[in-house]
Amino acid sequence: MSPIDDFIADLGAIAYSVDPATLNRKSRDNAAVSPILRKSLGGRRAEVVVRPVSKEEIATVTRAAVRHRLPLTARGGGTANYGQSVPSNGGVLVDMTGFAGVCAVREGSVRARAGTLMLDIDTALRAHGRELLIHPSTTATATIAGFIAGGSGGIGSASWGQLRDRGNITAVEVMSAEAEPRLVELTGQAVALVHHAWGTNGLITEVEMPTGPAWTWHECLVAFADFMTAARFAIQLARECGLIKKLISLQEWPLPSLMKDLAGTAPEGHALVNCYIAEASMPAFCDLVADCGGRIVADHRSGQNPFGAPLYEFAWGHGLRQLQKTDPGFTNFQGMFPGDRLLQSLSAVHAALAGRHPLRLEFFRSQGDVVAMGSHVFVYESDAQMRRMVEFLQGFGVSIANSHTTGVREVGIKQFTAEDLPFKQRMDPHGLFNPGKLDFADVVAKNLPTTGWSFEQARS
Repeated sequence: MSPIDDFIADLGAIAYSVDPATLNRKSRDNAAVSPILRKSLGGRRAEVVVRPVSKEEIATVTRAAVRHRLPLTARGGGTANYGQSVPSNGGVLVDMTGFAGVCAVREGSVRARAGTLMLDIDTALRAHGRELLIHPSTTATATIAGFIAGGSGGIGSASWGQLRDRGNITAVEVMSAEAEPRLVELTGQAVALVHHAWGTNGLITEVEMPTGPAWTWHECLVAFADFMTAARFAIQLARECGLIKKLISLQEWPLPSLMKDLAGTAPEGHALVNCYIAEASMPAFCDLVADCGGRIVADHRSGQNPFGAPLYEFAWGHGLRQLQKTDPGFTNFQGMFPGDRLLQSLSAVHAALAGRHPLRLEFFRSQGDVVAMGSHVFVYESDAQMRRMVEFLQGFGVSIANSHTTGVREVGIKQFTAEDLPFKQRMDPHGLFNPGKLDFADVVAKNLPTTGWSFEQARS
């Protein structure tokens, strides 16, 4: 018998599949949005998919993988953009979607099992008059553990910052890969050990996140005659502490016309800012739009727009996917425009591009500052072209996270401390969790000359 056969024999009644079609489907995620990852991840797939439905079954799967020294890759909704849930070395893919459900709704927080869809959590919270502070653009298909393990921010970051900002993840429970798996509860700053670690140092079983009041949201599209006026508006909106908002997404022309379901909404030649604004803030929001020289060209209560999807599915990670419906060759970078010179760096990059490549940006808070994340959109030609584009942005002080690699450290979003390596060694002594994705070597080879996002560790 092979190690996989021996592993399956240890599963008992736990659901599993070795069907080739299932293996292919479950071994893919949204990494196909990257032209580089489409090439590098081709042919990678698990040897067996298991679908545990309880912690006891998760422990059985983990115990069997340790016994037979098989790689373990956790997968939620498969919405990751970096190939986080693509098995690099075969082995066992753990489909966590069977382990779902809200565990508890507490004052100011919600706790849910790893495989619970973000949308299902918000639906459950609405019965209590609450909602999640931050969710991804893939909230209809993303699981909460997948969001924590692979995400960095999203809808809500315009007010609440990134997931890595203090307090945005209340607690995470993780299971170790040992002969007798342990459950470890992480709280406070310790949650950073598994946030954006892609399941390489623990199998997430439960997540607790903060909640806020459930607002009635308006999905608004605001048009501006030129890009820099739109950028000034986006920055000012992000700075308005009294305005309740959770999305500020800017598309330079012609990008609004290239998103098929939004085509015709923005006037010819106009930049478009996608916003989510609480109904209580709409009068003040309308005043701000007028003061900044914009025009609201669409205003619908959440769930009532005519675009075929919530407006947040035209922003963040979904934004590029919308553009690729028009041209699959479109790509971009996760560039971080610094808060201390935000308008200046945006203006300089925009002027240097001289209308050759339009910009797509998300405006949000990071450690108290207003920042912008994104880059120009262009059609992929070669890896050498991608390197030149990275260096172009870096020349203006833009920090680039590498969204075209499958290495945690190469991406450059997770912040590492002296505790990360010992934690990995304690939780995964045999190196079975998602192998090939986390390298602690001093020198990490990069396919692009990126440096990752820069974050202040403390403020004076």
